[in-house]
Amino acid sequence: MYYHKLGNIPPKRHTQFRQPDGSLYAEELVSSKGFSGVYSNLYHIHPPTRIKRVGDSKSVAVKLMKDYGLKQTHLNTSGLKSTGGDFLSGRKILMKNSDVAIGLCYPDELSMDYYYKNAEADEVIFIHDGEGILHSQMGALKIRKGDYVVIPRTVIYRLEWSSGPVRLLIVESASPVETPRRYRNELGQLEEHSPFCERDIRPPHDLITETEKGEFKVIIKKDDHHHTYYYEHSPFDIVGWDGFLWPYAFSIHDFEPITGRIHQPPPVHQTFQAHNFVICSFVPRLFDYHPQAIPAPYNHSNIDSDEVLFYAEGNFMSRKGIDRGSFTLHPGGLPHGPHPGTVEKSIGAKETHEIAVMVDTFRPLYLTEEAMPFVDEKYPMSWTE
Repeated sequence: MYYHKLGNIPPKRHTQFRQPDGSLYAEELVSSKGFSGVYSNLYHIHPPTRIKRVGDSKSVAVKLMKDYGLKQTHLNTSGLKSTGGDFLSGRKILMKNSDVAIGLCYPDELSMDYYYKNAEADEVIFIHDGEGILHSQMGALKIRKGDYVVIPRTVIYRLEWSSGPVRLLIVESASPVETPRRYRNELGQLEEHSPFCERDIRPPHDLITETEKGEFKVIIKKDDHHHTYYYEHSPFDIVGWDGFLWPYAFSIHDFEPITGRIHQPPPVHQTFQAHNFVICSFVPRLFDYHPQAIPAPYNHSNIDSDEVLFYAEGNFMSRKGIDRGSFTLHPGGLPHGPHPGTVEKSIGAKETHEIAVMVDTFRPLYLTEEAMPFVDEKYPMSWTE
């Protein structure tokens, strides 16, 4: 990420920065990878260590279905209207391993009366439907349908939705979520061959300093538990900050697809990287233009990865019977490819208008107990005419 700042900050780090009454602002360094990764410096009115009381802890662990077996899987979540609750209580985790958790949240409640900090995972929230504002320590950020919202771990935030229904794909990453390394130069700038650049990345734009005192509830996720803390001041008591670590939005509609004379492999669609998995964006694009090109993807055996596709918009030309809002999981060890009839049908097609999000993991994914009601039992046989 690039350098950004909002509000008032002192000329140098770790030096005196005083409030109008003469007291010191409380500086907080938020750093990744110890002190070796990206970081930001935040300046609080009150020390961020001062708590009022500690509340209860609640387990949010999910049960993994490790005996499910090796099967091509379709999770038919297209008919799911609501997961209930709000942005946090309404999360439904459907797939998980030690690197990543993938799920949906279609909340009924469009506001949060508390603040949230994920202390164990970076979050990528893909907004399938809805629009609103991400309020965080770093400021306000307008978000809308088609956005990836990337929130580094430990950033305190709350979401306020202005319109519904709200439909979210949520990816929680045990490692930092970054732009693809092969698209960055030695200074971290996205290079000319990248399918997006810094102009497409939207940082927080309005710093709103909350000065009120009272009781402020913060839910912190750590070790598969939600821990409740109460503060006598708002965690948004920030007067200024600067650095490289901050939440941002990037629209899938700003991803510029890379095309060629023959079918391009999935890495050209890569949008983010993390340890042991990647996120890719399939967007409207021209098909291959070799005179003998076959636009449909070729059959593929995953040697090292499991492939998850979330179907957001349009008709995926290599699949039958998959509707908007559903998932497919094609696990390593089994070949997967276009459904019967779709290869010939694709020949001569000039373009596609599909939108999908792909998560490729490099360790096996497990379905969770919550995923089982959505399993399409007929899908493993859907390649047999």
